[in-house]
Amino acid sequence: MNPSPINWLLSLMLLFVASEAGILVHKVDLLIYNDLQNGTFLTIHCKSKQDDLGVHLLAYRNYFEVKFRPNMFGTTLFYCSMQWDATTHWFDIYTSERDTCTYCSWNVRPDGPCLMESDKSKNSTTCYHWN
Repeated sequence: MNPSPINWLLSLMLLFVASEAGILVHKVDLLIYNDLQNGTFLTIHCKSKQDDLGVHLLAYRNYFEVKFRPNMFGTTLFYCSMQWDATTHWFDIYTSERDTCTYCSWNVRPDGPCLMESDKSKNSTTCYHWN
């Protein structure tokens, strides 16, 4: 007895929608720029619960880039330690609850990171102060 083509097609569609490659989950391109004073190096170490993205040393106006898909449950979180001179801070650089951008460009400044909104409907900057 052969399975009907309709059952096979429904199973294939369910597998596609449930996978991370499905159309329901958008891709995110996350960039972190060193916007400290000229000559100041920024050391960043970013992680999620599943991934350690390693330690990166950024010269002034250089950037680190991460491309990923948020999970379907809306709980994706990337956090980074950021160090320059004798200063160290931690910041949640991407949270599904706060960030809706597909192109997230962050400028790290001495008083905190700033999210640069490059959406056509918005051309704004949202800055967060360190705790």
